[in-house]
Amino acid sequence: MRHESSPEDLVRAARAAGVTDERLLEAVRVTPRAEFVPAEHVASAYRDTPVPLPHDQVTTQPSLVAMMVSALGLTGGERVLEIGTGYGWQTALLARLAASVVSVERWPDLAEEARRRLVGRGIENAEIVLGDGTLGAPARAPYDAVIVCAAFTEVPQPLVAQLRTGGRLVQPIGPGGHERVELYQRRDHGLVHRATVTSACFVRLYGAHGYDQR
Repeated sequence: MRHESSPEDLVRAARAAGVTDERLLEAVRVTPRAEFVPAEHVASAYRDTPVPLPHDQVTTQPSLVAMMVSALGLTGGERVLEIGTGYGWQTALLARLAASVVSVERWPDLAEEARRRLVGRGIENAEIVLGDGTLGAPARAPYDAVIVCAAFTEVPQPLVAQLRTGGRLVQPIGPGGHERVELYQRRDHGLVHRATVTSACFVRLYGAHGYDQR
């Protein structure tokens, strides 16, 4: 009998990747990824694979999303900054795990799709901001955690400045296409590297403090 994939497949994939946070695993279980991918890719929503998005973007592989979010160590009261909204599945997970989320997306149509899909799920503690992700969202800073979903060779300085002392930041570090996902913690003098989460492939981070958009 053919196996129909389901959210439970993504939970198993996250566990297999080493994720043990039960709050996060439950968020993966109850946040339907099928509602956060383009209609033509709904059949692939519960496979542990990236899904294409407009503008040559892709969603992050679900187990990798879980690994990156897990590294933030969210306990429920945090204010989170997300760079790269896509269609908003990771945003929805963060909104369930933290007090509030501000997510910056550079493509207007993606931002609008994410807003529509989050509203459709009744999620009210996530705000989508259209803009340059490398600049963060300073008007809403400081943040307790920052998660960056595109690759650059270093952490953009505005994101460091908007992270409170003691806060955590996760970002793929590399040229785009072959990265190390790194976990940092903010200290008084700047970022301190805490751990390498995994290796992965990401699209490039474009903006004033990333790759040139021209």
